[in-house]
Amino acid sequence: MVEAIDLFLKIGLDERTAKNTIANNKVTANLLAVINEAAVTDGCDRSTGNLLYMVATKFPANALVHRPKLLEYIVSSKIKTPAQLEAAFTFVTVTGSENLDINKFEEACGVGIEVSLEDIERTVDEIFEEKKSAIIEQRYRTNVGDLFAHVRKKLPWADPKIVKQLIDSKLYALLGEKTAADNEKPVKKKKEKPAKVVDKSTTKEAPEAVPSEEELNPYSIFPAPEENYKVHTEVFFSDRPVLRACNSKAILEKHLKTTGGMVLTRFPPEPNGYLHIGHAKAMFVDFGLAKDRGGGCYLRFDDTNPEAEKKEYIDHIEEIVGWMGWKPFKITYTSDYFQDLYDLAVELIRRGCAYVDHQTGDEIKEYREKKMNSPWRDRPISESLKLFNDMKEGRIDEGKATLRMKQDMQSDNGNMYDLIAYRIKFTPHPHAGDKWCIYPSYDYAHCIVDSLENITHSLCTLEFETRRASYYWLLDALSLYQPYVWEYSRLNITNTVMSKRKLNRLVTENFVDGWDDPRLMTLAGLRRRGVTSTAINTFVRGIGITRSDGSMIRLERLEYHVREELNKTASRTMVVLHPLKVVITNLEASSVIDLDAKKWPDAPNDDPSSYYKVPFSNVVYIEQTDFRLKDSKDYYGLAPGKTVLLRYAFPIKCTEVVLSEDKTTVAEIRAEYDPDKKTKPKGVLHWVAEPSPGVDPLKVEVRLFDKLFKSENPGELDNWLDDLNPESKVVIPCAYGVPSLKFAEVEDKFQFERLGYFVADKDSTPEKLIFNRIVTLRDTYKPGSK
Repeated sequence: MVEAIDLFLKIGLDERTAKNTIANNKVTANLLAVINEAAVTDGCDRSTGNLLYMVATKFPANALVHRPKLLEYIVSSKIKTPAQLEAAFTFVTVTGSENLDINKFEEACGVGIEVSLEDIERTVDEIFEEKKSAIIEQRYRTNVGDLFAHVRKKLPWADPKIVKQLIDSKLYALLGEKTAADNEKPVKKKKEKPAKVVDKSTTKEAPEAVPSEEELNPYSIFPAPEENYKVHTEVFFSDRPVLRACNSKAILEKHLKTTGGMVLTRFPPEPNGYLHIGHAKAMFVDFGLAKDRGGGCYLRFDDTNPEAEKKEYIDHIEEIVGWMGWKPFKITYTSDYFQDLYDLAVELIRRGCAYVDHQTGDEIKEYREKKMNSPWRDRPISESLKLFNDMKEGRIDEGKATLRMKQDMQSDNGNMYDLIAYRIKFTPHPHAGDKWCIYPSYDYAHCIVDSLENITHSLCTLEFETRRASYYWLLDALSLYQPYVWEYSRLNITNTVMSKRKLNRLVTENFVDGWDDPRLMTLAGLRRRGVTSTAINTFVRGIGITRSDGSMIRLERLEYHVREELNKTASRTMVVLHPLKVVITNLEASSVIDLDAKKWPDAPNDDPSSYYKVPFSNVVYIEQTDFRLKDSKDYYGLAPGKTVLLRYAFPIKCTEVVLSEDKTTVAEIRAEYDPDKKTKPKGVLHWVAEPSPGVDPLKVEVRLFDKLFKSENPGELDNWLDDLNPESKVVIPCAYGVPSLKFAEVEDKFQFERLGYFVADKDSTPEKLIFNRIVTLRDTYKPGSK
């Protein structure tokens, strides 16, 4: 390992990166192989070393045969920037193990293209001129990443460091020094800094942080439709040559003529439950790619199982897709294609690639485990055609026959073990009616409907990766157009479950209050919790759409994005959850003073709409936890003889404490207020007063929601229901709020000062408002962590 570290240091890695690499056996092996293939065991300059490190960590596994050639280009400085290298990765990913077309490769990677400083300066000037009004309005809150992306779009091979320097210089020239307003929220800036002290020598060695192409545009990794003639994947068989799945020139030309070269994706949920936050990531990928490329995304209901689908779920999915900010290109159903699917199944039989089988489910499972062919696998084609027609006409009982694809029972991939294409179900279909008594399986229908809809990019989560072989086998067997398939890591979040089976059990067995319970990670639940679609999409974008291991993402990371948005959009107000009565003895009982309270921390003095009125009378209420009988130096609440400031009002000093009959519980506090505000106490409390003598403040119900499960990964527990958090929902039936809250409408969001962010719930009535806690004010997530 010492030799490996020395080698890594020789290629320019800093010591910390080298040590971190050694801790990862896979990356270490890859980097050592890359260094040897590149013949730089004696060392190289730092920029070359950084590119070699990228090759070791990101080179596509399906194109390893081309790695030595790519390394030649890096060592000879024909490829010298991360942008060129990312373009090379994309090119070889599509090429796979096919012969490398050097001319097209060099063109795709910008080899030989030199971008002058003058070119970059001119382009930056053009973009600043185009965006000038927006930049002046947003000042230093301007998204520099967007400006960077515009430059990169026009000059993809420009030196990113120079681009960044010119953008920063241009911003300064246009806006001048930062003002106090530009430098607001210093606390948030501190959060961005790592907690640990970094060795200064290491810091000097570190390259300047430049946003990657994927950070600027997560969809840049996907090829264009016209590139869909390359090998998608290789399917290995036990008894025949390798299938190199790709479109013929004629098929691709027909596809492009039909679509006009448009990018077409699909979001294909099953209408058998409510969508959860994992589906938000799928929507971001599917709808987002189509929007980025000026294309369209189908909302396709995968309704192949007539027993599970409900109109309730279909209506919910359509509504929630719109709420998430996405507009479908078309709304379709797999059942729209039942006739096409049946006709193609007949053709599959005619081609000798499918057969009618009579094995039971248990027999099919046993034969698959033993890699044995079904006794009916080699029956005559004419016999399978007749039997399949009998299945369609309802002449064969349910469970007595299936149509199976004739794939490869000796394959190393279990998804090639003669998967079922059709099964008999004498159940009417919610969308197709009672026309059919045979229904296609997901494995049969999914890829064919992708092809029929001319989908260019079929994107799904990594657990479907092993189904690629079956996907391309079937399309090849039917000589159909083949979409580009790509899998990404699924979204897993701590302290919750997202499997439909577990969610359904939580709902049906009343562990939660329906599919939109605010404790669930269903999108309906998050919406009712008060989480916005923009916060969810920002969270998903931050995670990325890579093929990583899909490790757990902490719930706090989502809450961070929710707070970031609500801090800007939720108006401030005051609510006391557990009221403690305070009588102001030096204010007349009949006196009520109307004070101005800020809706926003930076509310301008000349804008009345940024303020709300709050009454101050001789009876106010503070939180029970904001009073102690014994004071201490680190306590900023109220205590006997101590003064605190009531937010937006006056300082008050506790002069007397009234105890209840048990001589322990505080029943009431007597205090005097300072009308001239001469005292300057450190403690500031929120409060609510009687709006008029003898009239209680506005009563509201507050629901405090917390993590649904105690463990980070409850889904792995055998008795996962025993892990439910009994404190996940706490109801406070009689909190006090300021009078202006009575005008709140459902889904209105507020910051209850010192308490957290809250939303008006749909259970609210004119007689009683109900508020759900969205998130607390305290933020435990550090940007940059999982």
